[in-house]
Amino acid sequence: MSERAEQPVAGAERAAALLQVVLHEPEIPNNTGNIGRTCVATGCGLHLIRPLAFDTSEKACRRAGLDYWPRLQPREHENFEAFLAAGVVPPRRLWFFTTKSARYAGAVEIAPGDGLVFGKETRGLPDSILQAYPEQLVTLPMMPGERSLNLATAVCAAVYLAMDGFVRRGEVVVDEQGRIGRR
Repeated sequence: MSERAEQPVAGAERAAALLQVVLHEPEIPNNTGNIGRTCVATGCGLHLIRPLAFDTSEKACRRAGLDYWPRLQPREHENFEAFLAAGVVPPRRLWFFTTKSARYAGAVEIAPGDGLVFGKETRGLPDSILQAYPEQLVTLPMMPGERSLNLATAVCAAVYLAMDGFVRRGEVVVDEQGRIGRR
């Protein structure tokens, strides 16, 4: 799949993605599929940094039953530098989720349009990225001795944590039917 221009995921009110979810070299297709569904449901964009350990062709997505994938319109980037060069999110508005940080993600002000960056399932984000953005490393707390959360679970938790902040600050509303709207 080639890089695509940013497109609305669905509906005029979602023309600008609520957040940009960035997966650095994802390895497990089921996790990426679940993350894609979270992105569609919450109006977030999805960016996949190569190499990917699975096929994202239209045929593969159809075979996997990812009927929402066309609405998601994920963008693939050759590497992290290509993602940065695409200018989707200014580097200072990226938040890097890692177990190598003690800074609780709920303690930072994630803003609409920010990027939430997650590493591959087996190793997380590479040290080169973590060292380049030390002030933007955040974590989701866990019990002592636990290794990590499942990637799809971590992305979902992070998106809804950010959305809670948006709602509390009045940047996003949740209507009577439980649907997300922008002010």
